[in-house]
Amino acid sequence: MDEQTSHEQTSHEQIGTAGVEVVSAVGRYDGFYEVVGVKKPGGRGCWCMSYRDSSVTDRAGYMQRECATEPGPGVLAYVDGEPAGWCSVAPRASYRRLMRSRTIPVPDPDAWSVVCFVVRPRFRRRGLMHALLAGAVEHARAHGARVVEGYPISSDEPGRVDIISGYVGTVALFERAGFERVLETTAHSGGRVRWLVQRRLEPAG
Repeated sequence: MDEQTSHEQTSHEQIGTAGVEVVSAVGRYDGFYEVVGVKKPGGRGCWCMSYRDSSVTDRAGYMQRECATEPGPGVLAYVDGEPAGWCSVAPRASYRRLMRSRTIPVPDPDAWSVVCFVVRPRFRRRGLMHALLAGAVEHARAHGARVVEGYPISSDEPGRVDIISGYVGTVALFERAGFERVLETTAHSGGRVRWLVQRRLEPAG
């Protein structure tokens, strides 16, 4: 997560900073690696696999294959041509952990799911999470999605949202992007409750 709850009110004009481009990760594994990949030799890391299949040993190879096949595993934000941020968005059915979750229900199994955000440290506090979410929605729409959902933490409580807890985004972030609260789940992150939010889409074009 790249910003505190108090920064969620950044305007759309401020978010649309010149030089920011959000694109599909298909054909851009190198960009994904720069933002999410583990650089330390022998390091395991998440590789954005925890919701897909955390039992996979060759996580780098798995995500390399995902980035080579439509619709891909998500979208990347580039700032002046440099990989800066990542948002995991894909059909919910591709997330094994979500489909088996006991804390996050499945009201629409055909929905696309936005499950996490990563912003490289020096690109934080620029509103990139807003740009990434907007790009994720358009990516899903372009591939025929009719519903996009997320599982962000509540932003009703005062205080700072830390980076670890906020990787799923906040309700305020999603609501600014046109999502609506559907139900309060029994899942938590950093002690904050997580909501299931959805946005229904019109067909592309």
